[in-house]
Amino acid sequence: MNYCSHCGSAQIVLKIPEGDQLARLVCENCHTIHYQNPKIIAGCLPVWKDKILLCKRAIEPRYGLWTLPAGFMENNETVEQAATRETWEEALAKVDKLHLYVMLSLPHISQVYIMFRARLRNLDYAPGSESLDVQLFSEDEIPWKELAFHVIHQTLTHYFQDRVADQFPVRVGDIIV
Repeated sequence: MNYCSHCGSAQIVLKIPEGDQLARLVCENCHTIHYQNPKIIAGCLPVWKDKILLCKRAIEPRYGLWTLPAGFMENNETVEQAATRETWEEALAKVDKLHLYVMLSLPHISQVYIMFRARLRNLDYAPGSESLDVQLFSEDEIPWKELAFHVIHQTLTHYFQDRVADQFPVRVGDIIV
């Protein structure tokens, strides 16, 4: 950060503000504390019968690899709205019946993934601007070695294990690298 977003001053320093325990970016001019917090990634695990909808990434990171539709949450939206929006943007797919399923913290990159199991409303889907391809996969068709992110691999693994018992508890965990 080169300039304070509050007053425009270039007097930004990294220090521990009074009453805090962590170093923060602080404007020496107006004393605004600029907090940097983890980013929330919201997405869906869209289900159609015994298949899962995956998107092949058309953007970095991990261009050309498969993922569940997910992305950064925007201001002024709920987590469910973000997951639904990302599914539409990446797969032009409509989902409903969202159920919180996985919440994984990735502290090494300051991200939190919140994934919902969702019902794919119909078979009307296509690649959005961030996808090269969108396909439905059964468990034995999942391109496991071509998944873009560990969090996606873990989410899908949980899903297929849980589907056997038809019990889908909320999974909370950490991915530590």
